Amino acid sequence: MTLRVLVVDDSAFARKVLRKVLSDAEGLEVVGTARDGLDALERVAELKPDVITLDLVMPSLDGTGFLRALSGMPDAPRVVVVSSAGTDSDLAVAALQAGAVDLVHKPTALATDRLYEMSAELVEKVRIAGRAVPRYQQELAEAADAPPPKPLPATSTKLLAVGTSTGGPQALTRLLSALPRDFPAPVVLALHIPAGYTEAVAKRLDSQSALEVVEASDGMELVPGRAVLARAGHHLKVARHGALNLVRLDRHPLGTPHHPSVDVLFQSVAEVWGRDALGLVLTGMGEDGLQGARALRAAGGVVLTEAESSCVVYGMPRAVDEAGLSNGSAPLDDLVPLLSRFV
Repeated sequence: MTLRVLVVDDSAFARKVLRKVLSDAEGLEVVGTARDGLDALERVAELKPDVITLDLVMPSLDGTGFLRALSGMPDAPRVVVVSSAGTDSDLAVAALQAGAVDLVHKPTALATDRLYEMSAELVEKVRIAGRAVPRYQQELAEAADAPPPKPLPATSTKLLAVGTSTGGPQALTRLLSALPRDFPAPVVLALHIPAGYTEAVAKRLDSQSALEVVEASDGMELVPGRAVLARAGHHLKVARHGALNLVRLDRHPLGTPHHPSVDVLFQSVAEVWGRDALGLVLTGMGEDGLQGARALRAAGGVVLTEAESSCVVYGMPRAVDEAGLSNGSAPLDDLVPLLSRFV
């Protein structure tokens, strides 16, 4: 199946380069371009693309305004944001929370060679977006009756570790905003996102949650009422120092596909917390978290997964489910009641 792509950017040069990059990729067809959000809305109605690459800072109607307008369409195309960290990272995070599927970091300097450097990542994420479940289909699926839960082990969780990727900012927003201020366990979070965006993610989550949400720093203490988000480009690990539970940032192991890695986080949690830990795998592409879930279960911990019905991409939870490592699965809005049975 060929994916129909619309390129939206106020820079004629960027539109030209992005069109060339995407047109050269197998299975992608650029059906048009737009110079701003208003132009893009007209092109969406006319061309009916499957995926849109979206710049955020544009005249007339910017990227976030365009996303809000798009959200009212019953069969809206999926959106990949093309953004520059540092200049519009807050806008990019807002766009991800508003429904954009993924994010590609655009070089600040629009030299041709720098734009072509991001071509492989852009093509990959456009293809992933093409497989993502549109929001209206998620809402229909979530409204259906959920399957009865599995019998759950008797345990008392003292640390919650969460891993997610594609669709993760939306999922974390819904999860953390539903947790009460007196949630009795520390929370550690690993999200696949380009470097330069996690501080903005943490700040927005903090503003929308009763918990304190912070970007990780080495040596930070883990305490109830605080959620610590891994810094992009680093693995988040946990450690004990006397009576203190601490965050450790580490670039090793270097060979993992993702920094932070959900596997590395979960394996660290399994080693330090064992049966007192709960791992939660949310929406995401790929299998990151599978080996970590295996380590958690072997250590006596509990693993829960987001149900397919609410996932943007049912990849990471599927891998854990199909390996028989999930103690229970539920749509996003039912996960907090499920967590409360353990914590």
